[in-house]
Amino acid sequence: MASSIQPGDHKEFMRLALSLAQKSPPKPTNYRVGAVVVDVPSNTILATGYTLELEGNTHAEQCCFMKLAHQHGVPEEKLGEVLPSDLALYTTVEPCSKRLSGNLPCVERVLRLAGCIKTVYVGILEPEKFVQENTGRKSLKDAGIEVVHVEGMEKEILDVATAGHVKE
Repeated sequence: MASSIQPGDHKEFMRLALSLAQKSPPKPTNYRVGAVVVDVPSNTILATGYTLELEGNTHAEQCCFMKLAHQHGVPEEKLGEVLPSDLALYTTVEPCSKRLSGNLPCVERVLRLAGCIKTVYVGILEPEKFVQENTGRKSLKDAGIEVVHVEGMEKEILDVATAGHVKE
């Protein structure tokens, strides 16, 4: 779907991701995250996702990729063969580099699409509550994927992300 958001309006794409995060059920064991995959040249939103949208303890980015794989009729590991080559991923919280559930970390999912995803825009860097020393950012940069912090929405994003958490 062609986006009504102006090309390059990173804050508006992040607002869209945040509105998706709000659909995620609040739980003390995960962050409520929203994600959007955009084809940059055509400014088309290819997929959206949020934490626990799909079955199986799914993260927002994972939901985007699962939907794209289903749409294209390929397994998720083959997505890089069918997607356009200039995509941006907007995610309210930095992609995880480790999953305690045994699911593939979102950073590894993004790395599989290194030929397609050129930039990952994040609203907040991953807090160290669940994953200490997140190495994801470095892995993405090493693969030639730019990681850009979209500043100015941190409090809003963190409030949504941590709804359902026990406040200390």
